[in-house]
Amino acid sequence: MTRFGIFLIAILALMAGCQEEEPELQELAIPTNLTVNVSVASDQSGNVTVTPQSDNSLYYHVFFIPGNDPVVISAGESAQFRFTRSGQYSTPVTVVAYSAGGLSSSTTVYVDMDVRLFIDAATLQQIAGNGEKRWVWNRTEAGHFGVGPLTNDFPEFFSAGPDQLNPCLYDDVLVFSYDANDNYSFRLEPGADNQIFMNWTEVNRFFPDATPGQFVDECRDITDQASFASNFVIIDNADGTRTLDVGNSFMSYWAVISGQYQIVELTEDRLTVRGISQPFNGDDPLAWYSTFVPEDSGTPPADSFDTLIFEEAFDTDGAPDPAVWNYDLGTGNNGWGNGESQYYTDRPENVIVEDGLLKITARAEAFSGSDYTSSRIQSYQKFEFQYGRVEVRAKLPTGGGTWPAIWMLGADFETNIWPAAGEIDIMEHVGNDQDRIFGSTHDPNNFAGNARTGSTVVTGVSDDFHVYAMEWTAEEIRFFVDDQEYHAVTNNSGLPFNKDFFLILNVAMGGTFGGAIDPGFTASTMEVDYIRVYQ
Repeated sequence: MTRFGIFLIAILALMAGCQEEEPELQELAIPTNLTVNVSVASDQSGNVTVTPQSDNSLYYHVFFIPGNDPVVISAGESAQFRFTRSGQYSTPVTVVAYSAGGLSSSTTVYVDMDVRLFIDAATLQQIAGNGEKRWVWNRTEAGHFGVGPLTNDFPEFFSAGPDQLNPCLYDDVLVFSYDANDNYSFRLEPGADNQIFMNWTEVNRFFPDATPGQFVDECRDITDQASFASNFVIIDNADGTRTLDVGNSFMSYWAVISGQYQIVELTEDRLTVRGISQPFNGDDPLAWYSTFVPEDSGTPPADSFDTLIFEEAFDTDGAPDPAVWNYDLGTGNNGWGNGESQYYTDRPENVIVEDGLLKITARAEAFSGSDYTSSRIQSYQKFEFQYGRVEVRAKLPTGGGTWPAIWMLGADFETNIWPAAGEIDIMEHVGNDQDRIFGSTHDPNNFAGNARTGSTVVTGVSDDFHVYAMEWTAEEIRFFVDDQEYHAVTNNSGLPFNKDFFLILNVAMGGTFGGAIDPGFTASTMEVDYIRVYQ
């Protein structure tokens, strides 16, 4: 044999020795011999412990309530649950065993329950009255809704002001009831169109294709995906706290999904709870605070406007109070967007406080390239508010081309350009249509010549003082002269009238609304006695 042949035989032998053995595939086995041990507490508390066993299993899903999410446990562990329906009954518990590769087997056992969830008479009277009690959000009180970290017991991150949140939240009613057999029932009655106010992190739980904005909570109809009725029970904890358990339901705002809320305060007139969220998008858990009052408690409705939150009496002579008022100066862009002819100044000739009155005077005079001067003052970043009643007692200027206005603009106007910011015109008047008062709102769908406008004729508006008022809620905006309503428009969550606005007072000359200026015009003044804002 040649040396080449010997070499070839050696190479072949080496190759044969280096070949890897083919791996043996692990056989996938379905869980078998599945058994379920159920232990029911003998104290009628409704507590149940389920311990499954089977061959080849890695973990289990235990379904205590059909249709609800399961309790997930590993092999060798037990699952606990508390049934909150009183009485003697048989209820199914389904256990699904899973092995490697996701193979599964299941069984259903029926558990005989004897439950008497007892709430003491005093507590039951507080939360459910004489058989049923209806609770609503304490919307007129600051702090009725809030959120904070788990590390403290107050809403450090955010606390809502009166009526600050979306109206769809405030339509909800929470109903607690009971019967003679100690069945304690809870139901959530959503408001218009079944809309539920939900945390932005939760939207994709129900609507996977939605694109919620960060920190922008939304109103959604989830009545076909969430439970709005359940049993409830109040649990006395070993640490002295109490837990309000509403089963698989929730208390109006969708963020706390466990169904369990710590009772912060419970009296016949007030219910405050703290719940812990588990955000769907994986954010850290948060503590949410909610305060409710009985529906028939006599709490002033949102439109009673009996609390004075701002008053400008113009009782100090000189320039308007700089702590409240700013000046808009110059001609603006294209005459402040309306083709107006005046130049706004901060001179006392155009704006001054004297004799208990604010006086804004439009004058025919050459000034910085304009033929007329006047003034415009506003409270941007000094006084802003959401919802309420505004009252302004004023006497108006006169003359063809004069255009006095008492109005409001959305406080986000610098980034949310008009008309998206929203505008509410409490009072407008034009000298070319003497004695006709206009009230209007402007929004992206209705602005400029298409604004939602109403008017009324009031004799002598330039001779006498009248009170021009506007009432603004989450549902509507209404306009008045001397307490006589003459115009109203609807408000809803899709309009830009559910946020802070600020006040503006001015006298313009000419422009798209003021019209032709009388060549004989010399000067005329708007006098304002007071401005009051109520909530």
